[in-house]
Amino acid sequence: MSTGQIPPGGTYLNTLKRSFTDVPVQADKDNAIPTTEFLEAAESLVSIFDVLGSAAFSPVKSDMLGNVEKIRQRFLAAPTESQTLQDLVNNEQKAKENKAGQALLWLVRGLEFTCKGLANNVAAADQELSTSFRAAYDVTLKPHHSFLIKPIFSAAMSACPYRKDFYSKLGDDQDKVNAQLKEYLASLENFVNILKAFLDSKGIKK
Repeated sequence: MSTGQIPPGGTYLNTLKRSFTDVPVQADKDNAIPTTEFLEAAESLVSIFDVLGSAAFSPVKSDMLGNVEKIRQRFLAAPTESQTLQDLVNNEQKAKENKAGQALLWLVRGLEFTCKGLANNVAAADQELSTSFRAAYDVTLKPHHSFLIKPIFSAAMSACPYRKDFYSKLGDDQDKVNAQLKEYLASLENFVNILKAFLDSKGIKK
């Protein structure tokens, strides 16, 4: 979710309802991540697909939002047991259920895909978005997708806008855009790594 209007002197990232840079990690509690804030940040990130500006990204966006909703439904069903993502998954497993855990797995994969795609592009100033996201897809989502799903995502990669057009939508001050984007992606990568390790430790892998 985004307010849509970039403030004077700001960037697109300033319009997000919740940034991953604003989501706390409780390092003294095994890197516990607050459920509500994380889900809000994930929903906000999905709006980046609107900036990419192609209907081809609709399946990607719908999949991520669908997983956010499944996790939120678990949270609403047992809020006191689900204040952090780790508690949510642990208590769901105690109840012999795994719906939210599976949703979190796929959400993290989607977030990693987005993070790697943007990070690849930021790191290579002459690379087009389609190349960056295709490389990210190959190492994140593609190994887990069926032969029916792969062409849908391949079409999305091909529909990426030109690099110059995308970055111009993120803000007028490109130095500020680049700096904020690097900070945002570093924070997102940290969440992805924490949650991948946690989900693996819980046996949630498929």
